Amino acid sequence: MFCSKLIALCLALFAGVSLFGQADSSATNQPSVSYGAATFAAQDTLQQQSPYLGGVPTGTASSTPLQLSLEDAVTRGLRQNLGGLLSSDAVSGAQGERWQTLSALLPNVTTATSFGVRQVDTKTEIGLIVPGHPAILGPFGVFDTRANLDQSVFNWEFIQRARSSAAQVKSAQYSYKNARELIVLVVVSNYLLVIADQSQVESALAQRDTAKVLFQQTTDQKQAGLAAAVDVLRSDVELQAREQRLIVARNSLAKQKLVLARAIGLPAGQVFDITTDVAYQPLTTSTLDEALQQAYSTRADYKSLTEQVHSAKLQKKAASAERYPEVSAVVDYGDTGTNPASSHGTVDAAGILRFPIFQGGRVHGDNLVADSILARARQRLEDLRASIDQQVRDAFLDLQDTAQEVSVTKNAIRLATETLQQSRDRFSSGVTDNIEVVQAQQSLADANDAYIASLYRYNTAKVSLARAIGFAESNYALYLKGQ
Repeated sequence: MFCSKLIALCLALFAGVSLFGQADSSATNQPSVSYGAATFAAQDTLQQQSPYLGGVPTGTASSTPLQLSLEDAVTRGLRQNLGGLLSSDAVSGAQGERWQTLSALLPNVTTATSFGVRQVDTKTEIGLIVPGHPAILGPFGVFDTRANLDQSVFNWEFIQRARSSAAQVKSAQYSYKNARELIVLVVVSNYLLVIADQSQVESALAQRDTAKVLFQQTTDQKQAGLAAAVDVLRSDVELQAREQRLIVARNSLAKQKLVLARAIGLPAGQVFDITTDVAYQPLTTSTLDEALQQAYSTRADYKSLTEQVHSAKLQKKAASAERYPEVSAVVDYGDTGTNPASSHGTVDAAGILRFPIFQGGRVHGDNLVADSILARARQRLEDLRASIDQQVRDAFLDLQDTAQEVSVTKNAIRLATETLQQSRDRFSSGVTDNIEVVQAQQSLADANDAYIASLYRYNTAKVSLARAIGFAESNYALYLKGQ
């Protein structure tokens, strides 16, 4: 099934999605041409799990059908797809966390102003009564305003953590670029599915019309005494089967349009027509080795994980630096007195040198956590490197295989069309009954379905290769044109 294979494709794409939207895409799967309720139920479940199949609708639906080209669909998807929006939010979150980390190195200044009334019992306060002075002083006013500055002069732990957070920001930015690559892959794949489903409708409509002609021809021949009643029944059964197939094809097309509309954030209920026809265009690619080198230097998800490894290394250094001494400066400047008019300035400044002696095992624990984070980051990077190798090789294999399939299925359509024409001529001449014609019709229908499926797989394989190398967003249109 077309949709079931898309689900398998997207499951492979999104199974590895992490906090910043990193994912491993798989090669294009091969769709067939039938649909069922279970397929769409599974697709609905996938949409709930994967943000890349959802979108944030904008605007209001128009009663006029929207003319939607492939370029327009991709542009809308990059702007409104939920996966892209969430990944963009993750970049903002990483930047916020970096500022939180930097706050430990930046000056912290606070101010406070107070005015109050006090009464002092000297015996209570200092333990004795001052001769010649009352035991109770006051009440009297107290005014105080001051500013406090706390500045870290040297703290190697905080410096390394700040560098680590900067690497996390870069990782999030690369993940956002990777999310855009995935959005292009999802939108183009769904658009190609709409094209394929529309071709299915056109094929089913043509097959229904051909079955109508055969039914009328058989009826006329029976009335003329040239055909048996069973031939009329047989052609009527074939006509009803083609009608049912047309109904299913139209329903599948309508549902696939809803899937595409969700992914690109169209307003609910917006009717649209696709305007881009993606025909067969042979693609000449670089060599496999060149494609692999391009992938390792271009793939945003690979760069994102590389930055995560770098961040983990800096976190490890920060954990080790918890044993180092730190230097900070503290300044307290204020104005105090019984009231603002009789106040006087005060200042207190100090440099502080702290030596960690024993922190209850916290440093050891932080080092163990940092080691674990670094090990996991390196393992994920190596796994992604192997996955990229597999994806590029799979895309090359799919591209070669589906190109041959398109050629074979196109030739099969030509042969099936000739067979149907000869069978209809033989039936009209009374040489044979319409069993041969019905069988030829079925062969032509199967050939059309196989061609539609192979063309979809070939075009999807081209886009998957662009994604595997790492420039789906910039080159998907060129790849579909065979450039």
